[in-house]
Amino acid sequence: MSALRIVIATHNAHKTGEFRALLGEGWQVEDLASYPELPVPEEDGDSFAANAAIKARAAGERLGAEVLVVADDSGLEVEALGGRPGIFSARYAGAGASDAGNRALVLREMAGVPEGSRQARFRCVLAVARGGEVVASFEGVVEGRLVEAAEGEGGFGYDPIFVPEGEVATFGALAAEVKHRMSHRARALAGLLRWLEDADLTKSA
Repeated sequence: MSALRIVIATHNAHKTGEFRALLGEGWQVEDLASYPELPVPEEDGDSFAANAAIKARAAGERLGAEVLVVADDSGLEVEALGGRPGIFSARYAGAGASDAGNRALVLREMAGVPEGSRQARFRCVLAVARGGEVVASFEGVVEGRLVEAAEGEGGFGYDPIFVPEGEVATFGALAAEVKHRMSHRARALAGLLRWLEDADLTKSA
């Protein structure tokens, strides 16, 4: 049986690495770095689900039905900030902002917020497309809290300021295998893996 060809609709090498680790062996995983000719769609949806679908359809239309396209839209929702940064997580500090810049802005906005009011969650929505049609979607959420200063050098994005529920260290400080076991992306991917098995899509089209 040949490995199913899966294209992750992202240019983020860190995110692609997480997908490869979480999917495990048996999957031919690529990302948009292999397809520089593909245009980047405008993510103008009003939810993670809408933006994931936009990205999945855009890549799926160009790559055709022989490829399974998986698009991820994910981010941090902070209760004390009314759910921000939410769908703007990747560009919260402005267009072209770095991960460090985004984290710094969130921490500035959270300055003075007491320990008991620093609840937050990571949310991930995966949209799956073939030939430009979205055929499935999956969501994963992990609850936690924000620390007052970045801790750890692992992970990416907001990982160094987020402590998942049940842990005392941030995602940036936890071992990768621990994060992969409980992350929002892992929980969404668990749904994707079950769907792949049930749909019998383990062969290339």
